[in-house]
Amino acid sequence: MGISNFHFLPQAIPTLLVVFLAPLFLGLGFWQLDRAEQKRVMAAKQETRRKLPPLRLNGEAVDGAAVQYRTLTARGRFLPEKTVLIENRKHQGKTGFHVITPLCISADGRCLLVNRGWISAPEVGPELSAATGDGIIQVTGVAVIPEPPALELSNDFTSGTNRWPFVTLDAYRAWSGMDIYPFILLQSASDEQGFVRNWPRTKPSDVMHIGYAIQWFAFAAIALATWLFLSFKRPAATDGGN
Repeated sequence: MGISNFHFLPQAIPTLLVVFLAPLFLGLGFWQLDRAEQKRVMAAKQETRRKLPPLRLNGEAVDGAAVQYRTLTARGRFLPEKTVLIENRKHQGKTGFHVITPLCISADGRCLLVNRGWISAPEVGPELSAATGDGIIQVTGVAVIPEPPALELSNDFTSGTNRWPFVTLDAYRAWSGMDIYPFILLQSASDEQGFVRNWPRTKPSDVMHIGYAIQWFAFAAIALATWLFLSFKRPAATDGGN
């Protein structure tokens, strides 16, 4: 029996569903393609800025987005009393903290937050104070803009303590009352001051988003194929002899 023996009779409910689902799946697919393009642009920006010569901070205002991923240098004095410790950071299977200390580098009081690296939990104490040092020092590192985790269980983690689950610039400003640059410096491993510094050099990848896009386009194709299957009906057999 050929296809001419079937009648195209779309049903109301399947039609309404495919009208809603197919554009939705297609839209999600194109959104994932857009996210993939954003990751490619970000990866290219990271690579370009990493190759630029170091930029020296001198106390003037700097746009955080313009220097993100770029190597910076600064001279100033650490303020150990404003140090915060970021909890549950791992290094070689051991639990410890990331040590974040502001470096005052300008006469008007603007400071640079420096992630000085990892320290094991038992070393927090005299070793932390001794490593801060006195006087004017120079630091080098890569500028990053920290973001909160996707699931933030509490927004009051800064009350009465300098041990936080994560750091954001807004949280630090509110806690310290300081004027800080709109980024954090991941201090270079070549600097003498600080602790263990083994920063992962992550590169944004578009692979995951391409995979999701293919998945959403496949769902749209399945929805259309199912609707077509339900819309073609074979006519009921009739008894020609009676």
